[in-house]
Amino acid sequence: MAMAFKMATTGMWVTNECKTAFMEMKWKKVHRFIVFKIDEASRLVTVDKVDGPGEGYDELAASLPPDDCRYAVFDFDFVTTNNCKKRSPSASRIREKMLYATSKEGLRRALEGIHYDMQATDPTEMGMDVIKDRAK
Repeated sequence: MAMAFKMATTGMWVTNECKTAFMEMKWKKVHRFIVFKIDEASRLVTVDKVDGPGEGYDELAASLPPDDCRYAVFDFDFVTTNNCKKRSPSASRIREKMLYATSKEGLRRALEGIHYDMQATDPTEMGMDVIKDRAK
């Protein structure tokens, strides 16, 4: 498997699949959102889920597990740049929360073009009104 970018802080690797999916979303508009996860065993950040342009924010929110951490990128129509979101639910394990927190900047650097990011521990912190306010 080809590796794209090593995150020095945690020793995690961002796979080429992550960068390719992000570039397809950014330039070709074939994806509306991408959900990434960390595979602790292989020390890789991988694509967990990708949806098409017809899908919306509600589908992204519904695709996030209630008790596991994930990174998500959503292409908003009202903003000209892409937005990154890290979700660490309160029910997640402490080790998992720490791993995602320390790996965020490395993933952000690997996916060039993310201008806004936010962290959510429950669904109320990732409502559309919160995101629109943050993107102003």
